[in-house]
Amino acid sequence: MARIPDAFIDDLLARTDIVEVVQARVPLKRQGKEYASRCPFHDERSASFTVSPTKQFYHCFGCGAHGTAISFLMNYDRLEFLDAVDELAKRVGMEIPRDTQQRNANPETRDLYGAMEAASSFFRGQLANSGKARAYIEKRGIAAEIVERYAIGYAPDGFSALRDTLGTDPRRMQLLERGGLFSKNDKGHVYDKFRDRLMFPIHDRRGRTIAFGGRVIDPEDSPKYLNSPETALFHKGRELYGLWQAKQANAKLDRLIVVEGYMDVVALAQYGVSQAVATLGTATTPDHAELLFRNAPDVYFCFDGDRAGRSAAWKALESVLPRMKDGRQAFFLFLPDGEDPDSIVRQEGMDGFDARLRDATPLSEFYLTEQVKGISLTSFSGKAALADRCRSHVRSIPDGGFLDAIASRIIELTGVDVRVQDAPAQVKGPDTSSAKRSIVRTAITLVTQNPSLASELQPPYRFAALRQPGIELLSELVLLVRERPEISTGALLEHFAERDEAGSLQKLAALNLPGEEDALRAEFLDAMAQLDRQVLQQRLDELQRQQRDGGLNDADKQELRELLQARLAR
Repeated sequence: MARIPDAFIDDLLARTDIVEVVQARVPLKRQGKEYASRCPFHDERSASFTVSPTKQFYHCFGCGAHGTAISFLMNYDRLEFLDAVDELAKRVGMEIPRDTQQRNANPETRDLYGAMEAASSFFRGQLANSGKARAYIEKRGIAAEIVERYAIGYAPDGFSALRDTLGTDPRRMQLLERGGLFSKNDKGHVYDKFRDRLMFPIHDRRGRTIAFGGRVIDPEDSPKYLNSPETALFHKGRELYGLWQAKQANAKLDRLIVVEGYMDVVALAQYGVSQAVATLGTATTPDHAELLFRNAPDVYFCFDGDRAGRSAAWKALESVLPRMKDGRQAFFLFLPDGEDPDSIVRQEGMDGFDARLRDATPLSEFYLTEQVKGISLTSFSGKAALADRCRSHVRSIPDGGFLDAIASRIIELTGVDVRVQDAPAQVKGPDTSSAKRSIVRTAITLVTQNPSLASELQPPYRFAALRQPGIELLSELVLLVRERPEISTGALLEHFAERDEAGSLQKLAALNLPGEEDALRAEFLDAMAQLDRQVLQQRLDELQRQQRDGGLNDADKQELRELLQARLAR
């Protein structure tokens, strides 16, 4: 496998602002020189997750998650290494060398994508050959162009149509099973998961088929919708049906409309509303909310007006609130009883549906309306109860105009500024103020946190001769910086990612060192000077021991005299 050149990775990470990458997915708040948030990789109540713009890496003091912008995308967006590098490269206008792309492609993942695409082609072919499926498409008024755009297909009745066609060998069977296309009964018999259903392929951000949703044709069958299970390619809480098609149909997305079903997305597209997406059999998650806002500034949630619809809307609101940065807007459209986007757009057309969107309820209005329910604002206790209800939600909102507006409205209603904190939250981390560090550990810490410091040293590196723990690692760090002078903390940690030293370096990189840049530079140079003096003392001790044990030759005697004079000169 060809390796992406170190120089390319260094340049990429140097051009990438990790704060922007993380903040596009996780709401961050500035704390001193760094940014903090609750960790996206484990459940926690306090902010233990930090992102350093100077070190260009992230670290969670709770679960230990850490890394660069590359590893963040791999862990958060579930991308392969090459895909993560490619996404960052596109952000900064770089291009991975073509031969590197081809040689680094993961054959296992590539073959799994291929199997999913083969299944999609099979379902499309079955739609063309099935009178029953075509009649259903015609009954629902879905145009051929829409069928093509969304690659709609049909899974034939029977237990082995897909398996018999594509599962022609053990390798292909294994891939289809990993893609979630088969089920297995108690006796171990494998059969097609999707049968007699209209099939809707789900695509990732690059347009690749990663999963399927199947809708019954016969209303007597159940469940009405059946989705692929979680797989190596598909994580339902992080994907939106129709987003790929919406991006293809719109040069720039100024809004996204979240609906509940595949047919709603397709019907809206049929009538010219090409910005609709759907969650995949799950409530709107924080990952969905961030994905929506990464693609459009305005998001409309379209739900039924009944109790279940309002409950779904509230869950969406809770995911959206922590992501309401300046420039973002969210609205809620509640439909009349018995109606859905499919039926509304067929009755009223695109203009009628757009008119309903223009009258949609802003997030802040929906939020306060729901929070005030059951509370009397004419009493002190009622006002206090509303403030208590709102406090945790409001404190999760990023600083900006939306926070100011909603907090001001709550002050009008209750007289309480729910933004005020009882005590400033502190990011958990090692206390370094009184920690005793060896000189070698100090030097390694300083180089890890600010690699350019090693460029201050000029060869020969006398300290490398010391026989002390950590000297070999310090020497390697200094040589690494000499070879790659633009390397950042993040890239340095990436270099050691597969090494035994990775964990220790990560902990050192996460330490909060007191002092400004000039002071830290002086501390590093002083530490290196001390190590150089220790080298001289180490050699002096060796010569004096040889002198006691059996004498010295003339050259050794001369060296001993010079070392003694050098020590006196200090």
